Amino acid sequence: MDLLTAVENIVDLSKDSQLSPEFYRKASRYIKHISTRLDLTKEQSVMLALFIDQSDDCNIYASDIVKATGCRTTRVIRYTNDIDVLVNRGLIIRKRNTDRVSYRVPLEVVDAFKVDEVYAPRKMSGLTCRELFDELAIIVDMVDDDEMDYKSARERFVMLLESNQHLLFVQALKKYCPYRYMHNDLILLMMFCHLFVNKNDDMVGFHDIDCMFSKSEMRSIRSELERGEIELQNMKLVEFSNSNGMGDRYYFRLTMKAKRELLDELQLASLEASKSLRNMIKTTDIKPRTLFYSKEITHNIDELAGLLDERNYSDIHTRLQEQGFRCGFTCLFYGVPGTGKTETVMQLARRTGRDIMQVNIAELKSCWVGESEKNIKALFDTYRQRVSESSIAPILLFNEADAIIGRRQEGAERAVDKMENSLQNIILQEMETLDGILIATTNLAQNMDKAFERRFLYKIRFDKPTVEARTAIWKEMLPTLDIADAEKLAERYDFSGGQIENIARHYAIDAILHGNTVPTAENLASHCDSECISNTSTKRIGFNF
Repeated sequence: MDLLTAVENIVDLSKDSQLSPEFYRKASRYIKHISTRLDLTKEQSVMLALFIDQSDDCNIYASDIVKATGCRTTRVIRYTNDIDVLVNRGLIIRKRNTDRVSYRVPLEVVDAFKVDEVYAPRKMSGLTCRELFDELAIIVDMVDDDEMDYKSARERFVMLLESNQHLLFVQALKKYCPYRYMHNDLILLMMFCHLFVNKNDDMVGFHDIDCMFSKSEMRSIRSELERGEIELQNMKLVEFSNSNGMGDRYYFRLTMKAKRELLDELQLASLEASKSLRNMIKTTDIKPRTLFYSKEITHNIDELAGLLDERNYSDIHTRLQEQGFRCGFTCLFYGVPGTGKTETVMQLARRTGRDIMQVNIAELKSCWVGESEKNIKALFDTYRQRVSESSIAPILLFNEADAIIGRRQEGAERAVDKMENSLQNIILQEMETLDGILIATTNLAQNMDKAFERRFLYKIRFDKPTVEARTAIWKEMLPTLDIADAEKLAERYDFSGGQIENIARHYAIDAILHGNTVPTAENLASHCDSECISNTSTKRIGFNF
């Protein structure tokens, strides 16, 4: 006897039988065949046979079983637990329906019965993390297509977790949500992970998650999310998509903390990009250096250092928030090369006890369409996470930022121009909502887009050092140089600090090779002449508060 023959006989005998004990006696041989082959109880075997008989219908209702067997509705209700077992085994599917519960038989089950084989559902244990997320996508798609109800989907979610506890994702998830209780926080967090991994969705709206919850559950979740009071938000796993939550409180995303701790083993391109962009310079690793400026620049740098001192910074930050102002500090250091812009950032960080998160602009730009935008978003996500994790906010440094703050292309048609404009728009938006300290350095301020100029709260122009400053730099770089020679060199050559450092390095190499140990104006002249490069002064922007 094959399985379909057993089904046919059970169905024939069930007509108008009211599923009575007499029916079970007459059909016992056929029921036992299905029960033995599929490891089901006799009640489950009968229900499966009745569903398979109506497998051409995508919506099988309890009333259809009542009509086929002639029994009362209450009789079929008694089989609810048996039907649930069939659902859990994947032999039938409970569909998503707002008014009445319906079922369907998967085509794979029908095909297995056709060839007299026991249906084996897809393997759910021993999966890789990628395979687990593929299964999550299949389940959610079935719910979206009304091919599965949310209760069945949630049960499948938990079954996947329980069958794959070897995965780091499952272990991390269990730390935050003990999934054996299948509570709403777990399902919500899994949906956020699914949408980020499978849909690359970092703006999750209520319409993206409501399929997994009842109406009453969704009302409660919506209310708590909007107020920022849901437990996942308290655990810093979910945040408002616009970072501060003040403008639009209807879209959410996983925090960088959640992405790192839950999804690291997937090695997603967006997370790998954020890792490569986390070039942190610890404040304790920055060596002190003496820098020489004009009186005006010295005053401006000292004033900025005072503002970034943590006591002052915290007080100003709090007051700005209370008054409804943006509380980010955005600074531009601009001027000719070699005037100490980058080193000034380093020394400011050392003086104020701040780490530096240095941006490698080349790493931001990808040849793949859309990847550069993801990289810049990942960068600011990472910086926000650093700020939230640090007792003192680090400095986000865009060094030599000419490539990203230049004038935007009007009417851009080439893909590369559109990408550049898109990157700049993202950075401009992030600067508007920045809660931290951003410093950019540039040698080409005259090419800067006006929108960026408006967004830099502080601007310091670094000019070539004065004769007095150049004299001091010569003495600092070459301590054995006679003061008169230092003055002579400072007056003759209009060098920047970087150029003087280059000459000092060249002379040190010569001293090692040829034994010249005492520098003089005469033996440094050849190095100075080879270093000379004409420079064009740029228009002064100024230092504004």
